[in-house]
Amino acid sequence: MRPATACLLAAAALVPAASGAGGPAAAGGCAPSLAGSLRSTGSASQLIVVVGADRASTEGSLMLWRRAGGCWAAAGGPWRVRLGRNGLSDHHREGDGTTPTGAYGLGPVVYGLDPDPGVRYPYHRLVCGDWWDENPATADYNTFQHVPCGARPSFARPGDYGLWLSKRAYRHFIPIRYNDDPAVPGRGSAIFLHDDWGSPTHGCVTLAPAHLTAVLRWLRPAAGPLIVIGTKAEIVRF
Repeated sequence: MRPATACLLAAAALVPAASGAGGPAAAGGCAPSLAGSLRSTGSASQLIVVVGADRASTEGSLMLWRRAGGCWAAAGGPWRVRLGRNGLSDHHREGDGTTPTGAYGLGPVVYGLDPDPGVRYPYHRLVCGDWWDENPATADYNTFQHVPCGARPSFARPGDYGLWLSKRAYRHFIPIRYNDDPAVPGRGSAIFLHDDWGSPTHGCVTLAPAHLTAVLRWLRPAAGPLIVIGTKAEIVRF
């Protein structure tokens, strides 16, 4: 078996079985699907669904879904992703190394060190002085901030670093809108969908660069896209 085929089969194994004929997906005459069995899709017509085998998982699978005519259809994947070094959590806290579970919006801006890959969101190319405030004690916690190049911002803690310094991870990224409306101090910040850097993350979801670019180009702000993250057994809660 070719390695690429083996990778896709392994990722597909993480996707939960579709709901039965009586589940939410089948109620409106739609074919049963994972996307159709989720509870929090609301008016979204694009979904990114990330599934880990269990709460200790540091890897998982990602699939794209689009809603057409009231039914959900697969639109991409499954692709392998990396998750937090300490797995998945319903109660993520700042610095705990877990990826937060749940259903979240995306954006409203795509960022990156590389040129705009052709996204439909506003795009900001990172420069010296671009930071994300990860300090729970500040008023601007969990927001993008720019300071003069060469200046260390007052909110930076030991170990914090500027976004433009992550040459591999932040070629492109879109914020996952976890804990941002409003940001609750200590509940976590800087949760992104970004380029795979070869190891588990501090809490973000990472994807091979070619697949990330495909996802970012596919997303349409008018579709109200959501990312839904959870374990194989529990993701239908969201």
